[in-house]
Amino acid sequence: MSNIRITKQFSFETGHALYGYDGKCKNVHGHSYRLFVTVIGKPIKDANNVKFGMVIDFGDLKKIVKEDIVEVFDHATVFNKNTPHRELAKELSDRGHNVLLVDYQPTSEMMVIDFASKIKKRLPENIQLHSLKLQETATSYAEWYASDNA
Repeated sequence: MSNIRITKQFSFETGHALYGYDGKCKNVHGHSYRLFVTVIGKPIKDANNVKFGMVIDFGDLKKIVKEDIVEVFDHATVFNKNTPHRELAKELSDRGHNVLLVDYQPTSEMMVIDFASKIKKRLPENIQLHSLKLQETATSYAEWYASDNA
């Protein structure tokens, strides 16, 4: 049977700042991110399986991405934990803000690498992550492809 790719789209609001950057993005600001998650696999052939004909139930994919990415990053402010932004992060956190400290510069490129790692760990063995597209603005996005990272 043929391999089929399916895609589910997600959206979340996240703030960040790029420490050491030489442009406006060094300031704390936010984006309305759109994340497109594409997996690949063969549709289930067993007619007795409740998921018959599906590569993966969209609801199952939604659960993985919501738990590991959307619920974590939505309405959070993300800072690289290895920068002086730690002080700002502590101040915001002490005031009740949702702050994430990550091991990387929180660019779209690095976030999509992080997201790929998290999603791959949760997918069923017979389903592979094919690609991710993280859209930061209406005209700017980063993409991750498994074929580029084999």
